[in-house]
Amino acid sequence: MKKLKGLLKAAHFGPTLIVTAISFAFATHYWWEGPAYVIAFGVFTGQLVVGWSNDLHDFEDDLKHQRTKKPLVSGLVTKQYLINWLRFMLPFSFLANLLGPLGIKGGLVYMLGIACGVAYNFYFKFNLFSPLPFAIAFAALPSCVVISKDLNPPLWMLLGGALFGMAAHFINVIKDMDQDQASGIKGLPQRLGKVKSMVAAAVLIAVGIAALVLFL
Repeated sequence: MKKLKGLLKAAHFGPTLIVTAISFAFATHYWWEGPAYVIAFGVFTGQLVVGWSNDLHDFEDDLKHQRTKKPLVSGLVTKQYLINWLRFMLPFSFLANLLGPLGIKGGLVYMLGIACGVAYNFYFKFNLFSPLPFAIAFAALPSCVVISKDLNPPLWMLLGGALFGMAAHFINVIKDMDQDQASGIKGLPQRLGKVKSMVAAAVLIAVGIAALVLFL
């Protein structure tokens, strides 16, 4: 039970659950409840990959800043234990999404979003283009369901997903910004600072809402 709790915490369970719920909502709209559960499960496995790779990459920095709520720092799970699970989950998630209702095209679009999440953890987090993977991943999440039905994602979905994804990035970074700056992490929010990041998030959300109203 302790290790299971650690795995869920390392996956950033709250955001993972939200993303999974969003995928389920879109899947029930474009499919029906049966396949929607399978699609949501595949999405959940992909979010595990993103969350676990994030905690593994950030382990040393989390130790430095004594983030004892992180499961690796608190000792809920060991680094090797998490690595072993990540090695299993990565190919499992790939197959689960491509062989499930999303199909090859929808599954690849969703896995593009997962690739963006992992790329953020290892690369984009440290440069000016840090919002880019969030824009792609948030647009890919609903779009993969639409594409699985051989339909083209509407413009509001692509634009809204991208804008809300970038806003989520700015909001998520604010709480650890001082520590990130001390560690030399120079994503776009860290370069702008807290106040400008809050303004950027507000503007992105406002534009995203306007896009939904305009194109829906």
